[in-house]
Amino acid sequence: MAKPSHSVSYRKVDVDSIETYNPDDDAMLTDESVTGPSEGEVSNLLNRKANAEALKYVLQNAPVTSKDKNVKKQAFDLCLRVLLSFKSSEIDEAVKSLDQPEVDMLMKYIYRGFDNADGANAQLLTWHEKTFSVGGSGSIVRVLTDRKQV
Repeated sequence: MAKPSHSVSYRKVDVDSIETYNPDDDAMLTDESVTGPSEGEVSNLLNRKANAEALKYVLQNAPVTSKDKNVKKQAFDLCLRVLLSFKSSEIDEAVKSLDQPEVDMLMKYIYRGFDNADGANAQLLTWHEKTFSVGGSGSIVRVLTDRKQV
């Protein structure tokens, strides 16, 4: 049988001192000067058939700290253009050349593509398969729990 407990020591915890999520904190994380990848640079890389370099460039210059939807849309369109420029046989090698933050950023763009890109879902599924084989389920968890959107 349980003994009655008259302890009130749990009442001494100051719950107001525990830090919680505040949406206003996100305002400090934003940077309005971020413009994303340059369309001219991406076009130049794609014209030289440097698809892997174009992919790295787009992923490294993703405007995740910007709140401007037009900048994010333009960056997404450029990334989708780069992804669709690859042949199926080149995808595996390109994904393996990326480091872990770039793989996570690629996964973010792939998921956004599933939501927004009409007609490119078959190619995005190929990209997802190859990216998952490199990044694993950890990459998916990091992408789905990250508050910074592309």
